[in-house]
Amino acid sequence: MATSITLGSFTPSVLLRVARRLGRLPAEVTETLVPSSPAQFRTLLDGGYDAVLTSPDNVLAYRYSPVNPLGVNAPVSMVAAIDRGMGLALYGSLKKQARLAVDVPGSGFAFAMYALAESLGFTRDDYEIVPLGSTPNRLKALLAGECDATMLNAGNELHAEAAGFKPLSRTTEVCGPYLGTVLAALDPEPVAGLGEALTTTAAEIVAGRHGYLVVAAAVDALGLTEKLAVRYLERLRDPAEGLVPDGQVDRPALETLVGLRRRFGPALEGDPLAAALR
Repeated sequence: MATSITLGSFTPSVLLRVARRLGRLPAEVTETLVPSSPAQFRTLLDGGYDAVLTSPDNVLAYRYSPVNPLGVNAPVSMVAAIDRGMGLALYGSLKKQARLAVDVPGSGFAFAMYALAESLGFTRDDYEIVPLGSTPNRLKALLAGECDATMLNAGNELHAEAAGFKPLSRTTEVCGPYLGTVLAALDPEPVAGLGEALTTTAAEIVAGRHGYLVVAAAVDALGLTEKLAVRYLERLRDPAEGLVPDGQVDRPALETLVGLRRRFGPALEGDPLAAALR
């Protein structure tokens, strides 16, 4: 078991902070925020991270797809399922020639966004795609008027709602069942204890425990007001969008992700993504 773990994530993990406060972490965990998914996986593949909190679609891309932002494949494994999207929705305004911000155009949240826009009557030819990196970066861009709409979740959407934005379409309504975040690693064994700690803590939060710790961590890590932090806690406990209490990557959600990548991702020879469903 590792004595220290370096973890790359997009938005500060409240779940990690609660598990740490409960004394549950099996090692010293240092969380580093990443600017984009290609940067996250470049560092993971180079050995700079022991594990990442990431979209499971990134695991599909870098393990199974020969066409991904880094152009390489690696045996990345999903160690534990963390959440089902945490409010992932399209925020802003959608019109012809709108500028829609994504992490990168060929990523999981982007695929979900294309599906949500399509459900609202917009095709890929109707709007411009702007790659702006991680969700916190895209929130800043939306608030600054540097894009017309983007996908937000994990507390970032609550900041947008406080600023007057409303969800145009929700992932769980269009692309359910969905899986938003997993703990992933090249070598699962050294971080298995971290996966167990996060899963145990998630199950207890869903069961109604540790609410005061969650609210305090959300205020501190995400900059939410106490009122918004209470809403964040409610979302964590939501069975459709919140934490995955057993940590299992379920097949229906995986089928959703594979289906979105097959539909909106780059054309591939054969069907390399079929291996993910086996």
